[in-house]
Amino acid sequence: MELITLFDVGGRIRKLRKERGISAKEIAISLGVSASFISGIERNTDKCSLENLERICQVLGVTLAGFFAEPPEELGPELMRLLETARKLTPEQREHLQKLLETMSKG
Repeated sequence: MELITLFDVGGRIRKLRKERGISAKEIAISLGVSASFISGIERNTDKCSLENLERICQVLGVTLAGFFAEPPEELGPELMRLLETARKLTPEQREHLQKLLETMSKG
């Protein structure tokens, strides 16, 4: 029976990891696994449990929902990182951030 992959989990992990400048070894240390295991997940040769994927997402600074969301292609990695950070803020913090950014963009 052939397994059809609808979502490239390993490729997405690799992409996010590289965008954030995190090594496979750093993820492995955080999870208490070998770097070769993380490499295997990225190549889709090793299976990644939901528990491990959640832990990888924590290291990458992305929610599980954000991991599976298709990012808009026109946004670069810097803006995507900024959006991920902004999503973690309270509504009040977002308002302060918005005012700060507006002030910065006027100058």
